[in-house]
Amino acid sequence: MKEFFPVLHTASLFSCISDEELAAMLSCLGARIGTFPKGSRLLRAGDTVEEVGLVLAGSALVVQEDIWGNRSILSKIGPGQTFAEVFACAPGAVLNVSVEAESAVTVMFLHIRRVLNVCPSACSHHSQIIRNLLGELAEKNLRLNEKLTHMGQRTTRAKLMSYFSAEAQRRGGYEFDIPFSRQQLADYLNLDRSALSNELSKMQKEQIIICHRNHFLLHTDSFDEMDF
Repeated sequence: MKEFFPVLHTASLFSCISDEELAAMLSCLGARIGTFPKGSRLLRAGDTVEEVGLVLAGSALVVQEDIWGNRSILSKIGPGQTFAEVFACAPGAVLNVSVEAESAVTVMFLHIRRVLNVCPSACSHHSQIIRNLLGELAEKNLRLNEKLTHMGQRTTRAKLMSYFSAEAQRRGGYEFDIPFSRQQLADYLNLDRSALSNELSKMQKEQIIICHRNHFLLHTDSFDEMDF
């Protein structure tokens, strides 16, 4: 598994863990590798899980669907990012989301109970990975609260600008790339695709934004004067 060490060292879960400690940890945590083709389900709503997933290559989407097929994207997961931590930390909890491969994806699965309990080998670095896991959970909670803020806006434009504002703050500038396609952005903000496209077109004509595919530039003067 050493070929995956460069990716693992970018993961918050393994922050401040050396190569030697990482090798020991992967054995201790029963690490296993899974590969999934594009469009396949890594986890399905209704499942119970005991493992945390960590993306090594490719990307996946955390999605929520109702019985009528209405779909909402909760997050996109790329290399070094994790999923299913909350459900794996709550024994017996049933998934109310699915995780699907956006592209061909390679994932490492780790037994969460071995993270939360002191291992038989008494690994000194267990306390570090527990701190890292808590940090991951806190970050996921903040992102969920952020999504709820976007969705709580009254209009399509207000939802878009709430999202763009958060992305600009995260990237430290008014020009940035977003991780979503148009359809994925609509699913993330719970908007109709045509309504989203029409609003983006209007915002470009009004010189509020410039966008090409997933690249955006915000005009701050228009942003300040805008009536949502």
